[in-house]
Amino acid sequence: MPASQPTTKPVIGIIGAIGSGKSAVSGELAALGCAVIDADAIGHKLLGDPEVRDRLRQRWGDKVLTDAGDVDRAAIADAVFASRDELDALNGILHPLISAEMTRAVAQARADESIEAIVLDAALLMEAGWDKLCSCVIFVDAPEAVRLKRVVEQRKWDPGDLASREKMQISLDIKRSRCDYLIDGSSSVSHLRQQVLELYPRIIQPDDGFGHNNRPK
Repeated sequence: MPASQPTTKPVIGIIGAIGSGKSAVSGELAALGCAVIDADAIGHKLLGDPEVRDRLRQRWGDKVLTDAGDVDRAAIADAVFASRDELDALNGILHPLISAEMTRAVAQARADESIEAIVLDAALLMEAGWDKLCSCVIFVDAPEAVRLKRVVEQRKWDPGDLASREKMQISLDIKRSRCDYLIDGSSSVSHLRQQVLELYPRIIQPDDGFGHNNRPK
């Protein structure tokens, strides 16, 4: 991170397997007063930008638009998650724009004295290099059976969607090994909350050798 940025306000990256409970962890950190920057929410908002919509249409044609002319997120997913090249093309369109918005949001949160820490909730944090913005990264874990049940019931995915999307990301073992902390997202909300409550003071006042801004890259 640039030396000119303040070092007293940690930036906490949240990653993990699909359906593991990343958003729930971010929600608990928000309840503790953290500013949460959600990469998926930024990306969804960008899909409403006319310039982004036109670039998507140029790449994949009218099939990725609804009858009303809006971007059809399900159609985009169908177009990109079967091919690494197509997914890279989508990321090439969206990631620079998401990065710019995230950088702006981090700077805004750093300037707000009421905010103690900043959370980057981004499934592709490492793939996009956004972990370089972070003081530490939390990996949220859950067994595959639990995650599959969640995405089928909550997101209405087909059972094969989980595997096809995860194979396009850095392996979970590698991600887990690169993280500073681990949270179990497989059980109850109360158990997850307790883990966050126990971990948060360690991040705000680290005693494990990783001071703010000193995370190994």
